[in-house]
Amino acid sequence: MTAVRPDGPDTAVPKAGVGRRRAITILVATALLVLLADIGTKQLALSNLTDGEPVRLLGGAVYLTLIRNSGAAFGLGSEYTWVFPLVTVGVVGWISWMATKLRSLPWAISLGLVLAGALGNFVDRIFRAPGPFLGHVVDMVSLFDPYGQTWPIFNLADSALVSGVILAILLELTGRQRDGTRIRNSSADKGAQSGAATAQDGDPEASSGTRDRDAK
Repeated sequence: MTAVRPDGPDTAVPKAGVGRRRAITILVATALLVLLADIGTKQLALSNLTDGEPVRLLGGAVYLTLIRNSGAAFGLGSEYTWVFPLVTVGVVGWISWMATKLRSLPWAISLGLVLAGALGNFVDRIFRAPGPFLGHVVDMVSLFDPYGQTWPIFNLADSALVSGVILAILLELTGRQRDGTRIRNSSADKGAQSGAATAQDGDPEASSGTRDRDAK
């Protein structure tokens, strides 16, 4: 008897995933570790760096430059600092919804990185000067230029957020779902099955051999 495959261009293929409790644990652990590292590196920057005096590393590939950013990348949105904490609340809500069916280790890491990135800068917005919801984010890493002319000066939370988003995009492009299943294109499977059937029909020796075995 031939198994009937579901119709449609894509088919969800069951794949062994981790348990939901373990996936949530990995998500929370990833977020907590990165968040603590972000807070620690910001405190080190405040304690050891001086405004306007960059530290050159790796032959000028990296500079440590202390700034306090009231906006987003390139200083965008500096007049609307209060908006960014609200965006963070939305991100946390989205991650909470995603976690309801979370059984994938890569997705747990991805969401943990995004959560840590959002919360890392959220802490600055709430607790740093000039006041709650208006706090300036501490940034300190500049690439190829001491003053962020090549790339915006960033911090560990920014890196975690970007890395988590990139990982999520890769998981989506490869069909890996947060519930541990994987989406595969069923048209390719049908093409392979059709090719195998055509090859068998076009081989008279194989067909006659089958009939001989049936006769015996």
